[in-house]
Amino acid sequence: MGITEWVAVLAIFAVIYGLIKRYETRLVLIASGLFLCLISWNLVGGLNAFAKSMTNASLVMAICSSMGFAFCAKFTGADRSLVHYLATPIRGLGIFLVPVCTVITFFVNIAIPSAAGCAAAVGSTLIPVMLRAGIKPAGAAAAVLAGTIGSYLSPGTSHNPYVAAMAKMDVMDFIGFHAPYSVMVGACGVIGVLIMCLILGDNKGDKNAEVDKSKLQKDEGFVPSPIKALVPLVPITILVAGNLWVPFIKMGVAQAMVLGSVIALAVARCNPQTFSKEFFNGCGKGYADVMGIIIAAGVFAAGLKSAGLIDVFVQALKESNDIARWGGSFGPFVMGILTGSGDAATLAFNETVTPHAKDFGMSIEGLGGLAFLAGAAGRTASPLAGVTILVSGIAMVSPIEVIKRTALPMLIATTLCAILMV
Repeated sequence: MGITEWVAVLAIFAVIYGLIKRYETRLVLIASGLFLCLISWNLVGGLNAFAKSMTNASLVMAICSSMGFAFCAKFTGADRSLVHYLATPIRGLGIFLVPVCTVITFFVNIAIPSAAGCAAAVGSTLIPVMLRAGIKPAGAAAAVLAGTIGSYLSPGTSHNPYVAAMAKMDVMDFIGFHAPYSVMVGACGVIGVLIMCLILGDNKGDKNAEVDKSKLQKDEGFVPSPIKALVPLVPITILVAGNLWVPFIKMGVAQAMVLGSVIALAVARCNPQTFSKEFFNGCGKGYADVMGIIIAAGVFAAGLKSAGLIDVFVQALKESNDIARWGGSFGPFVMGILTGSGDAATLAFNETVTPHAKDFGMSIEGLGGLAFLAGAAGRTASPLAGVTILVSGIAMVSPIEVIKRTALPMLIATTLCAILMV
């Protein structure tokens, strides 16, 4: 390797350090990418990557519309109604509340694809229920945390349209491809966390356990509605039914999210002007937070390409399918643990390495799906993840205690994905 390739290696370590130190993710990636482009005499390449990612139609439509719908579901109280009606029948199950609550979180996370947003809605209801049932706080928090893998079955999750576009697949077809593996990861969470809770004696209870009421969602006159509870399921139902059974209602992700929002407005009968503002606030939030990381990862990838490191890496991967398999799984997994986010590392990997998957005997959808599932598993095993800190705060327990229950199941899930998902 030449000097620019070695500088690129140092830049990767600098990015890892910056992410571990919790520096602003987008700033770290963009600054590193532009620096590498500059020393490679290709600054325009980095700027072009920035501009190209900004206008990726399929990603912008899917991500922004999904976040807009999520804001509408929260504004109308539809998300809380859904959680309320799912939680009501399960009281009195004892230690078996743990797997049931993980399944409920997994299910809700498909409809509410934000891990933190889902955990806030579900955790506020289910964690107190589990504590009252005699489950220790760490076990209750881990049950909710383990269920936040469900978002990877949502068409609104950024990785789905991103990898689907790369593989030239429809988003729903790509979700159908990785759904068995996503469910497998979820099953590892359900069974693994239950076993860890039994080993650590979480069924023995803690008489002093209580929740941090300041972190619970305020009632503010909230009244659950069974009709509202169905609203978060509308876009998913339309997309699945349209692709599998009812072709004449088949539509894109953005169209389904807008239709779901219109139905939410009709059901909630709230102020249309305020509702409209919430939808577009969600769209803006989606672009800033999710598209922002995708854009930044694209700039960083352009820097690595300009420095020549990607060509060196791809050539090494061509010599061994196993390197790509294990690198594409445990690389994002470890980065997810270290940084608390599976997104930055996974997007950078999928931007730079995944397009070359066929060169080393793998499919684009297989390697891309493997990387983002492993990154999500790593985030679920990280004490630094925002969602881990959130559920730990509600249960008033150390994040380290929580990930003692999720780390091993997520490691097993990642290993199974690496073996089975090609």
